[in-house]
Amino acid sequence: MPHWPIEFGGCGWSTLQVHIFEEECFAAVHEQQIKPGDVVVIRNEGPSGGPGMREMLQVTAALVGEGIGDQVALLTDGRFSGATHGLMAGHVAPEAIRGGPIAAVQDGDMITLDIDTRRLDVDLSDDEIAKRVEAYEPPEPHYKRGVMAKYAASVSSASKGAVTS
Repeated sequence: MPHWPIEFGGCGWSTLQVHIFEEECFAAVHEQQIKPGDVVVIRNEGPSGGPGMREMLQVTAALVGEGIGDQVALLTDGRFSGATHGLMAGHVAPEAIRGGPIAAVQDGDMITLDIDTRRLDVDLSDDEIAKRVEAYEPPEPHYKRGVMAKYAASVSSASKGAVTS
């Protein structure tokens, strides 16, 4: 049974550690910057930002390898495979690139996870979230031309199946 500094069986809270891409988060795991009880956010990995909704298996495997896979929560606008272990929430939509609330979170923000009611809330006012989303500067796209650039520009939200029209 994992020991959580936060009670994930019902309601719990923790501070966030936010990463721009999967590779940045993987480096943080490798450098042991992620500690038991952290809630880690990886954004810009959704259908448009990835593009293509990359799988976060590299990070989840690294967390397990460090022995903290059952002591860290991971949230992303990307996706996970069936091999993922621990508390993971993927397919967060709308994604950061498209102005979703995941774009608003910053290192140190407080988050509440309530598994029983299937809610995830950040301790920010609606006005503060709106301000941060408005100020959010998405990273440069991975592809500026070609089929992947066209896909990133036209793909729908993960909540609508990540399809193109």
